[in-house]
Amino acid sequence: MTLFLRRGLLGALAVAALLLAGPASAHHLMGFFHLEPTPLSGLISGMMHPILGPDHLLFLLAIGLVGLQRPRAWVVALLACGLVGAGLGLVVPGVAAVEPLVALSLVCTGLVLAGKLPAAVLIPSVALHGYALSGSVIGWEPTPIACYLIGLLISQAALLTLGLTLVQRWGQQLSNSARSTLTGLLIGIGLAFTWTAVIP
Repeated sequence: MTLFLRRGLLGALAVAALLLAGPASAHHLMGFFHLEPTPLSGLISGMMHPILGPDHLLFLLAIGLVGLQRPRAWVVALLACGLVGAGLGLVVPGVAAVEPLVALSLVCTGLVLAGKLPAAVLIPSVALHGYALSGSVIGWEPTPIACYLIGLLISQAALLTLGLTLVQRWGQQLSNSARSTLTGLLIGIGLAFTWTAVIP
């Protein structure tokens, strides 16, 4: 029964991931609801942005599947890299090909999971995601931007903690064949996101 549930969960994850494999553009709550940039709307938008962007969400959760046995301090290091990337995006915005590179970070995560790349590539990948997430607040006043960054920090901390606890625990119970299937799925979705980012 347990094996049946695990396979069912893996199948459900595969279907959900394929349904999410649309354009890799980040979803921004402010733009969706046409909200004015205020401290409250900035905070809420920052919290929801990584969740509504399927490439960001899958990447942050997939970090747990790498199976890294890291202390909680590693979450702090990843969050710091994400904030550095977001800050860099505010200072030097508009770097070309950011969205395709963000999409390729899923491919990198799959290759790390497969043992083809070192886990260290996840650190600049997190910074790249932070850079991409900062692009939607260019031109805002300082206070809404600060609240947006606080919202990003809260959301990413929650997703990384979830990825490095529950998702990692679930991933460690997978069989080798299921893990290989999931690895291939991550790489395939990353390539699909990349394709839609390059050719809308």
